[in-house]
Amino acid sequence: MDIKTATSLRRLRLVSAPEAVSFLILLLCSVLKRTTDFNAVPVMGAIHGVLFVLYVIFWADAWNRAKWPLKTAALYFVLSVLPTGGFFAERKLRREAEDAVIAARARKEGAVNA
Repeated sequence: MDIKTATSLRRLRLVSAPEAVSFLILLLCSVLKRTTDFNAVPVMGAIHGVLFVLYVIFWADAWNRAKWPLKTAALYFVLSVLPTGGFFAERKLRREAEDAVIAARARKEGAVNA
């Protein structure tokens, strides 16, 4: 894996969890808006919107660079629209990055001819 691919995957991973947190907070704000006089939906909606747009941009870049199959790319996109999906995406991306580092070290040491 080259450095640009690793960087694009890292960016996607780093925005996944905050996007999921903002989605959950937005849902909470929506409930509070309807049950109390507290209305933070416009502010949280804007924050979540920015994070979601960043996620989609980083997702498209990662898909392009990592050459994911359509199934993998679709999975990461679907995870972005589920309330807790960003946490699962972050965990899966972290595992992929760790596996890539292990494989790179093995190739460097000559243990694997891949």
